[in-house]
Amino acid sequence: MEKKYPAISGREKGPGPGRYGLPPTIGFNGHDFTKPTSPAYSFHGKMSDSIYSVDCSPGPQYYVDAKITRFGKDGTPAYSMLSRIKRQKDLFQTPGPGAYSPEKAPPCNLQRRPPSYTMGTRTHYRSMDAVPAPNKYHLPPLMGPKVPNKPASACYTMSASYSPGGPSVDLAQTPGPCRYNTTDPGVYLHRQPAFSILGRHSSPKDKTKIPGPGTYNPEKVTVHKPRAPSFSLGVRHSEFVTPLVVNVSD
Repeated sequence: MEKKYPAISGREKGPGPGRYGLPPTIGFNGHDFTKPTSPAYSFHGKMSDSIYSVDCSPGPQYYVDAKITRFGKDGTPAYSMLSRIKRQKDLFQTPGPGAYSPEKAPPCNLQRRPPSYTMGTRTHYRSMDAVPAPNKYHLPPLMGPKVPNKPASACYTMSASYSPGGPSVDLAQTPGPCRYNTTDPGVYLHRQPAFSILGRHSSPKDKTKIPGPGTYNPEKVTVHKPRAPSFSLGVRHSEFVTPLVVNVSD
């Protein structure tokens, strides 16, 4: 025998969106009246042959000039490019700017003529002429005090060592700068705090085997509780059970 449970209205599911049939929004027949419709066009059927005998108008191949309007021919002025006119011998030939030579005109109003120059040919050397080559010339050096047309700076030379007993020999054996010891600045100035890094501490000498954290089992402790906590999976409750409300706030 199958056990029957009481019917729960929450389990009854309604139809989905696909169960509802809405009117279409395409076309003219049965169009949704809540949506605006656009104009619809259709293709007409082929006309019969009797139409041609009644209306004999020209087809699309009939050429109509673009200047013809419904008011007549367009009266806008039009221009075209003609060919060049042939020269005639009896016409006066006006000279161009290159036909004039103002530089050949005589001076007017007692003005002086500016100097004129021409480019002549290169002079040919004779074989007997002793013309020096570029490497025959010697320019004075630019180092040292003997430059004729350049200012000279001060010159210094390094002399040789004097004999023993000269002014450059230290007979008293005076100590050099490296023989003196430097003084610590902490002696005559305020000393700043100093820090040092100590060495690593040695390992403890205790050889007792100390247990690690993984050795303990706190979940098995029953000192202050009767037994260790345990958990289990319960049954699934119905989603239609009314929740128990104890405290109702006003």
